[in-house]
Amino acid sequence: MAHQLCGNHHDVGRGKQMPVHYGSKDLNICTVSSPLCTQLPQAAGAGYKYRINNENRIAVTYFGEGAASEGDFHPALNFAATLRCQTLFYCRNNMYAISTPIDDQYAGDGIAVRGVAYGMPTIRVDGNDVFAIYVATMKARGMIIAEKRPVLIEAMSYRVGDHSTSDFSQRYRDEEEMKKWGDLLQKVSNPIHRLEKYLTNKGMITEEKTAKLRLDAKLSVRESLKAASVLKKPNLDSLFEDVYDEIPPHIEEQR
Repeated sequence: MAHQLCGNHHDVGRGKQMPVHYGSKDLNICTVSSPLCTQLPQAAGAGYKYRINNENRIAVTYFGEGAASEGDFHPALNFAATLRCQTLFYCRNNMYAISTPIDDQYAGDGIAVRGVAYGMPTIRVDGNDVFAIYVATMKARGMIIAEKRPVLIEAMSYRVGDHSTSDFSQRYRDEEEMKKWGDLLQKVSNPIHRLEKYLTNKGMITEEKTAKLRLDAKLSVRESLKAASVLKKPNLDSLFEDVYDEIPPHIEEQR
């Protein structure tokens, strides 16, 4: 992951992607795409292939409620429903598409109702509860395999921080709103703190062990980024590779 962030010669994408656009052929993770929602039709196609080949596997595609406002969303769900694709559509509704709140995105009851409208089983779940997420995903996968049909999950949450390093969320939400959500999150907590409290109360971990885990993780990430940042960049000729099966003449000319 550090190699991808730094775009060095160990990056499997050889520097062709923006940072945080991870992918792994070995782990069956398609590379993240910057354009919103392009992955949904692709996931419908993959799930269709699994169904017609009678494979015991599903395609899972993750997106936010903002991506659900894009045009690709609707044909993807409709194709998946009518072709009975083995696809799990996973919507993470955190109330904001970068700077656009949900009130400006839709007038209906979230994204879950759209799955119902397209005729697919739909689950709405607390996105801050790791156990609820696990059970919902497990149930959805079982349903997809058994019934040969897609499922939509809408996980409800709230983005407390900025969308990205180029975002400044205080420009589009006021202190009153932040306080309202801050008070709520104090009660329900975030998924990491919830799980930490659960494991601590069950006696499975201690505060000392948690503190060590956090420190070890922080140091590991820092060391990885430090090592990756000083490695050489990919060879310039690699810019023209891994795009076409056979390089066309006009690309060869540019090279």
